Amino acid sequence: MTAPRARRWGTAALALALVAGCGGRPAAEHAQGTAAADGCGPATVTGLPEDVDPLAPAPKPRLPVTVTGADGEKTTVTDTSRILALNMYGSLAEIVFSLGLGDHVVGRDASTTFASAKDLPLVTTHGHDLSAEAILGLDPTVVLADASIGPAEAITQIREAGIPVVMVDDAQTLPAVTEHIADVAAALGVADAGERLSARVTDGIAEARRSAPEGAQPTIAFLYVRGTAGVYLIGGDGAGSDAMIEAIGARDAGTAIGLEGFRPLTSEGLINAAPDAILVMSSGLESVGGVDGLLKLPGVAQTPAGEHRRVIDADDGSLLNFGARTGDTIAALAHAVYGTCAS
Repeated sequence: MTAPRARRWGTAALALALVAGCGGRPAAEHAQGTAAADGCGPATVTGLPEDVDPLAPAPKPRLPVTVTGADGEKTTVTDTSRILALNMYGSLAEIVFSLGLGDHVVGRDASTTFASAKDLPLVTTHGHDLSAEAILGLDPTVVLADASIGPAEAITQIREAGIPVVMVDDAQTLPAVTEHIADVAAALGVADAGERLSARVTDGIAEARRSAPEGAQPTIAFLYVRGTAGVYLIGGDGAGSDAMIEAIGARDAGTAIGLEGFRPLTSEGLINAAPDAILVMSSGLESVGGVDGLLKLPGVAQTPAGEHRRVIDADDGSLLNFGARTGDTIAALAHAVYGTCAS
């Protein structure tokens, strides 16, 4: 992989710095303050690779192939010379490029921002709405998509134009990463390359998970905030953020209080969750005016995380991507959570 290998931060001092300094005790104890708490504040997830690491040599598709998509539709793919891989997270395009077929991709969605793809024509509007006209204008030979993106009418219009569309499952979990790789590889006639990429990603995730210090289990709340739109949500079980939080040995705050998916942020709910740290998207944090603005949202300032300004932001295109660079993201998140506190 092009990214630095996951480092080991599993020392007792480092675990103590997070748990004692960043919110592992009741709020009354936090109010007393410690040297470790003073050294533990806002952090940004850094160290992520700017580009994918494609398999080499690039595989040669064996076509035609007939696959059954996540929507139950059987689709035959005869040509992969002009590929579109589109979803809300940018993961499908990341997988295609990582398989070594990036030269065949002719357009991108708004979340596909890694270096190799960022200059491709954009085929989504208003964030993640597909533009059937823009897609048809690129004359793709196959389109890969999932249910996170739409509208459904655009998918229908593309199919009616005679373009093969393969729908991939949109589950946002760690086990689903290799499943998505296998589905994409099968649809493009490079199943063997899919197995190679899956093995590499599985090893990377396993190594990254070992970067969390043993014994430390901070509670982390993921907040999806868009100040410009007045959207303030907290993630729970199945939101995708829970999988990344749990991958670094932490406890997901939303899941701990019984939330499923994303739910509106409430003062009572967040205070009850008592997160030691708050995780947000970088653009979301910016939209509310940074850490100071985030502390003004319901309940944030009354949590251990708020008291110590323990806010961690991550690039929008990486945290909930669940693509081929997931291992790199887990390692970088672990470093931001455990490796940026004073010991």
